[in-house]
Amino acid sequence: MEVTLECKTRLESSQPRALRREGFIPANLYGHNGAEAISLVLTQKEATTLLKNASVNNTLVDLAIPELEWNGKVLIREVQTHPWKRNLHHISFFCPSGDKDVEVVVPLKIIGHSIGIAQGGVMEQMVTQVKVRCLPTNIPKYLEMDITNIDIGKTFCVADLVLAEGIKVLDDPNKNIIGVVAPRKKG
Repeated sequence: MEVTLECKTRLESSQPRALRREGFIPANLYGHNGAEAISLVLTQKEATTLLKNASVNNTLVDLAIPELEWNGKVLIREVQTHPWKRNLHHISFFCPSGDKDVEVVVPLKIIGHSIGIAQGGVMEQMVTQVKVRCLPTNIPKYLEMDITNIDIGKTFCVADLVLAEGIKVLDDPNKNIIGVVAPRKKG
């Protein structure tokens, strides 16, 4: 799904608290021009819609800044919220270079029906996402795990993931993702 967003530049004299009271969320853009960063602002509504449709460190977002006549693809790098109120406080965007690999977190998706579960085993999932390195244009929405051949007492680990060309998983290859265990005996 294409996610697009338009932001405005933020005056350096503007106070983040005052902006939030007025319904705006402060943001920053990094990496668009070397080490230079741009202070931005977007509406609370835009920020909420963005976070419903895009994942941190996973989804490429088309960002436009009309005042600077700049647009490009960015990743949401960080989302800051109030510690207990959970109100949105700040969003950081990162503009990856099209020819350099980025590190992103990708969710895992289970496919298939385990023979161990069919025999009464119970699936335990220890990991729901992995960190990968790839070009920004190759970021997968998710990585599939075919658990069809996982029997009772067996596991599916990071090394068992089938990856598209140009994608490298950074997690420990021996890390278990899923295990199928025998059901507990009653009594």
